[in-house]
Amino acid sequence: MSEHEEAEARLVVVDDDPMFRESLTQNLKDDGYEVTDFGEGQPALEYLRAGNRADLVVLDWRMPGMTGIQLLRAIREHEIDVPVIFLTVLGDQIYEEAALHHGAVDFVEKSRSLSILKKRIELSVKRPDGAPASDQPAGEGSIVETIGHLELNRETSRAYWKGNEVPLTLNEFRIVDLLAARPGRDVRYRELYDQVHGAGFIAGSGEEGYRGNVRTLIKRIRQKFRALDGNFEAIENYPGFGYRWRDDKARE
Repeated sequence: MSEHEEAEARLVVVDDDPMFRESLTQNLKDDGYEVTDFGEGQPALEYLRAGNRADLVVLDWRMPGMTGIQLLRAIREHEIDVPVIFLTVLGDQIYEEAALHHGAVDFVEKSRSLSILKKRIELSVKRPDGAPASDQPAGEGSIVETIGHLELNRETSRAYWKGNEVPLTLNEFRIVDLLAARPGRDVRYRELYDQVHGAGFIAGSGEEGYRGNVRTLIKRIRQKFRALDGNFEAIENYPGFGYRWRDDKARE
């Protein structure tokens, strides 16, 4: 199990397509994971509520009875703190936005190759206690860093603005971390999106369809900061290029 954590990671796969579920489950077991699979959402929820350990839930969206998004909501309502990623045929941006909004850490189309699916699962498993998926934090410097009114705790993936916690998802935290670690420096759309899905991941329509996903992420992040501070303007646009975190020191 050289490519994964030393301890065997435990996965829960929930998908009503028996052939896909069987194939994915067997491939993950071959990679050294311990996998428990379900064809419906309700028994998966009962399994998790019973206290069975899971390091990651791999979840389909469209299932009979309890849908994937309903299962994700139920998992969070029962305060089960486990990372969840969606593997689904529903590639429209609206589904991705809904999944991330409800706390999923990733959203991957089933049409991607098996190697890509397995890589996304591997990266998600490597997020202990909400840590970023990469081996290093998205930003630079210490575990806890203060940039103006912003405080970032990279160990817990928590952000605070003027002393108040900003309810960011893991992916949103990664975006803020990347921007704030480079105040006054422009960050390209592609680099921002890669922080969420990995280098080269394709999304949206057209060669640069991922830009719409980044704009949506930034809009949601701004809304969360402005819910705490109506005057929040720290994330600035660089039209046609990307975004930057405002360098207040340079303005003094």
